Amino acid sequence: MKRILLVKTSSLGDVIHNLPVVNDILQHAPQAHIDWLVEESFADIPHLHTGISHVFTLAFRRWRKQLFNKKTWQEIAAFKQLIQQSHYDAIIDTQGLLKSALAMHYAHGTKHGYDKQSIREPLASYFYDKTYAISYQQHAVMRNRALCALSLGYETPTDAPDYGMPTKRMAIHPHTSDLQSDYMIALHGTSRDSKLWPVEHWVALGKQLALQNLNMVLPWASGAEHTRANLISTQLSNAVVLPKLSISELAGVIANAKAAIGVDTGLSHLAGALNIPTVAIYTDTNPALTGVVAGKLAPAINLGGIHQTPTVEDVLGALKPHI
Repeated sequence: MKRILLVKTSSLGDVIHNLPVVNDILQHAPQAHIDWLVEESFADIPHLHTGISHVFTLAFRRWRKQLFNKKTWQEIAAFKQLIQQSHYDAIIDTQGLLKSALAMHYAHGTKHGYDKQSIREPLASYFYDKTYAISYQQHAVMRNRALCALSLGYETPTDAPDYGMPTKRMAIHPHTSDLQSDYMIALHGTSRDSKLWPVEHWVALGKQLALQNLNMVLPWASGAEHTRANLISTQLSNAVVLPKLSISELAGVIANAKAAIGVDTGLSHLAGALNIPTVAIYTDTNPALTGVVAGKLAPAINLGGIHQTPTVEDVLGALKPHI
């Protein structure tokens, strides 16, 4: 039995992009024992995949804000001790950052990663025992799949990725159990204002959905997202603002939607991974490199691009087959 440790620590979209390598590996080595090292705030994602045996968590984002706290150093020491207890046949860092390379350094086993020409932070490549040249001119999902294939000696897959997410309807969080069965989830929040879709567009889309007897469900994580969700919902008769949910709780809501409409956010990638028809809206980034990649069971349509803002009509046209 091969023992493999995957290192993909953050962020949400990047962690989701790494999910297909699990099924790729299991196709090549069905009895493989696969563990995952991830930032604590994104641990819900590998936990959703039944092919993962154990999830190790670290807390770089929290630790760096509390470097002089005794508890921080106790947690770091506990992490080192825990990850050193196993020996792996292969440790594969698909993150390619100095922090991920440093974290994997404490694990025992042959370490694989991108070479210094193929990596975001070239210093990280010096921590690997074996490195590989993998072009940046392809989607992140394909880069991850290629790195794992080269590391483990199988042919790089070219089929549609299998994210390993549940294919049956997931349990709904008790606070959202009264949602209408026919709804679209509107993933309006993202990390930069330049990636946002205008509020008036969301309102116009909601009004069109109402004509189809569809509700618009609005999740949120930050105060700004909560304010935006309320601003949209107050102008619609068919909008529902969710309570604040964890990633795994929100996954249940997404999995029960007819379709998802989202900006450039990790949650749009989660919708695609959950086999929900997904329309992703890009205004400031290139979807050819980081867009939603459809799984085997449902389509994903990426609209827009750098300095391009899709219209409501564009989104409705993409949604039409699913409403």
